[in-house]
Amino acid sequence: MAKKTENLKGMDKDELKAKFVALQEVIRANRFKAEGSKSKNVKEVAGLKKQVARILTEMNQTKKIVQSKVKNEKVKKVSKKK
Repeated sequence: MAKKTENLKGMDKDELKAKFVALQEVIRANRFKAEGSKSKNVKEVAGLKKQVARILTEMNQTKKIVQSKVKNEKVKKVSKKK
């Protein structure tokens, strides 16, 4: 089964944030649209929420990578001073 999602690992922080905001807006619009009448595509909101989760996961992973690099640089500086 091939994935239809785009590669999030190649995106930078700003692109991920923009995509996150856009998906949140689509979810909000679908929620209000479904409030007034029956939704034709019930699984659409679930799929959008999964995409949001993927984006948040990627954002957190890149954040952890940057933090670990900074931490490693600090350790190297301290060890060089001794």
